[in-house]
Amino acid sequence: MGKIIAIANQKGGVGKTTTAVNICASLNSMRKKVLLCDFDPQGNSTSAFGADPLATGTSVYDVLLNDVEAAKAIKKTSWGDLIPSNRNLAAAEIELVALESREFRLKKALETIRDRYDYIFIDCPPSLGLLVVNALNASDTVLIPLQCEYFALEGLSQLMASIRAVKKSMNPALDIEGIILTMYDARTNLSMQVTEEIKRYFAQKVYPTVIPRNVRLSEAPSHGKPVLAYDRFSKGTEAYLSAARELLKRNGE
Repeated sequence: MGKIIAIANQKGGVGKTTTAVNICASLNSMRKKVLLCDFDPQGNSTSAFGADPLATGTSVYDVLLNDVEAAKAIKKTSWGDLIPSNRNLAAAEIELVALESREFRLKKALETIRDRYDYIFIDCPPSLGLLVVNALNASDTVLIPLQCEYFALEGLSQLMASIRAVKKSMNPALDIEGIILTMYDARTNLSMQVTEEIKRYFAQKVYPTVIPRNVRLSEAPSHGKPVLAYDRFSKGTEAYLSAARELLKRNGE
């Protein structure tokens, strides 16, 4: 049975989608069966996997609100399977309110396909709303990308509070998969200070691999590719391959 991992942080611009896309592509290159569920209305993971969010046909919105089977929404790509998203999902926060078991609809959908995969990743939107609650309830663990800046530390405490709340009331098995430090700049004292602070509080949960600021990482999505396919030998590619190996190691592989 596949492991479901939410990639979450309510702060925007910290590298959630970049991490989701490139961890998936890296694991796929290691012959793991992976699925990326794009759960952000912006559809950035969808476009980064080479699909057009405006022309995906069946999307995660249909799975969540229209009871379409998750298997029917899956798109095959060169870097793993994808359940695409588009801007229709923006309305889901409101539409879900009136539905029964609204916090568990994604969980119910993904349970039907999880045995097909080694890992399923959910790229969460930058919020702490009902979509993220759905993602946390559907997941076994949470992988947290954390930008190496001061305000990221403040946002982390809010995210941890939300995870504890979901764990206490709805998903007692939920755990932290790990924290990946992103946009690391070794030239700045701030990056090093944030890294030290995070390691002090979260110790073994922090991945030893840090994701550097890298031009190729920024360019790859505009070409509809993970960085692995865009520039195989970039520092960004090396970093995410290393992070993927670390994830496998932490899961006993």
